Amino acid sequence: MTPRGRGRPRSFDRDTALVRATLLFWKHGYEGTSIADLTREMGISPPSLYAAFGDKRTLFNEVVERYGETFGAFMGRALDEEDDTRTAFARMLREAAVSYTDPAHPAGCLIISAAVNYSSQTADIERALRDRRVANVRVFEERLADAGRRGELPAGVDAHTLAHYFAAVVQGLSQQARDGATAGELERVAGLAMSVWPAPARQKTREKT
Repeated sequence: MTPRGRGRPRSFDRDTALVRATLLFWKHGYEGTSIADLTREMGISPPSLYAAFGDKRTLFNEVVERYGETFGAFMGRALDEEDDTRTAFARMLREAAVSYTDPAHPAGCLIISAAVNYSSQTADIERALRDRRVANVRVFEERLADAGRRGELPAGVDAHTLAHYFAAVVQGLSQQARDGATAGELERVAGLAMSVWPAPARQKTREKT
């Protein structure tokens, strides 16, 4: 008998179920994933899903948070762990090429692709994902502006435009991966993308002498 005051213990592993939900949303997007799809893939009943995760929107919000801490964490790690800004952005693009084509999970980036198709009823989902992408651009811009102040980039560098450029490259890598590009192909694209990196002021001074 279940002790009074205690709920019936869950008969599934919550973390495993959450990973399965992540992969499903990642592959089919928010609109393309139904409650029936989720319960079948997660191996739980609808009442168990609602009890453990709330409704579909609440579950998706948790999926997005977990994705950022796991599959999508390479971006933040590259920018945080590398002291040299050029090295950080090169690593970010290189790891995006590898991550977005990893056969262990759906291709591309969930944050970029999960709400490509949306209706008026799910516009808030698209807006929330767009806000996350815009926030990433701001992070890029802050790092690039700081690099300019430290002499890693020429004085007066357009950090705003350069940040949008790298965001466009990341989003392009995601779509190319979903279209079947290989890791090697995208790594070469990442290398080419870095060719626009402005030479730092101190390097230009050396080149003139």
